[in-house]
Amino acid sequence: MSEKTFEGIKHINEYDAEYWLARELQEVLQYTKWENFNKVIDTAKIACNISKHAVSDHFIEVNKPIEMPTKPRTDKTKIGFPDLGKTKMKLIKDYHLSRYACYLIVMNGDPRKEIIAQGQTYFAIKTRQQEYAELFHQLDEDERRLFARSDIKRKNLWLMEAAKRAGIQEPIDYAIFQDFGYMGLYNGETARDIAKRKGLADKNTILDHMGSAELGANIFRITQTDEVMKNNNVSTPKEANDTHYNVGKEVRETIKRIGATMPEKLPTPEKGIPELEAEQRKQIKHKSYKHLS
Repeated sequence: MSEKTFEGIKHINEYDAEYWLARELQEVLQYTKWENFNKVIDTAKIACNISKHAVSDHFIEVNKPIEMPTKPRTDKTKIGFPDLGKTKMKLIKDYHLSRYACYLIVMNGDPRKEIIAQGQTYFAIKTRQQEYAELFHQLDEDERRLFARSDIKRKNLWLMEAAKRAGIQEPIDYAIFQDFGYMGLYNGETARDIAKRKGLADKNTILDHMGSAELGANIFRITQTDEVMKNNNVSTPKEANDTHYNVGKEVRETIKRIGATMPEKLPTPEKGIPELEAEQRKQIKHKSYKHLS
């Protein structure tokens, strides 16, 4: 099914090169609003830039003409009937996407959508995963943080689904569930305790102010909690909270056993993830401008 779906919207240009249109991919990936899908594209651009590929080679911005209905004339002082049924042309933003660009988009899409999983398979996920693993060792610390933070966002969505299946529905209950995981990993510290220790304001997200090693520990906590909850058919909020705490504690014990630095002892980076993302977008914009000039 997925192969036919993604093959069906593939285009071939005059140079026999394949490409996909972002607006068509948006529909296939079941994003109803362009604004939401465009955020995924922006994240994919950052990943492309970090991976040392030219964003302008994989995300080619184009203007797509669409018909828009005109508003009926309401000025009663003019003779004649309102202009009903007429249309005018409007240009909207679109992209010609390479296969690699599509891959980056589905990797940063909502993993709860079945079609996203199908897209990851179609766009050669196993090959790209190996490429990412090799690339990760070549990145600087800020680039590793961007990769890891993006990964956590996806994996936290899976964990949220597991929590919902265990009866955790309200935001406050999910925040408590998250605190149990942090308490296990951080020797009793809640998210608020971690934020206070790091000197963060209430509006800051603690995951945005962690180095790559600390983010890595949290990725392990998240993925293993999700796995244990599935394997043990966790079905109540208390079981979910206990599982999250125990997994966090086991991750902490593993860190201690191998002689690595405990997460609360790791330094807090000077720049938060939003600032790094803004810098990446500025780089992309600058490179795009130079490409066009």
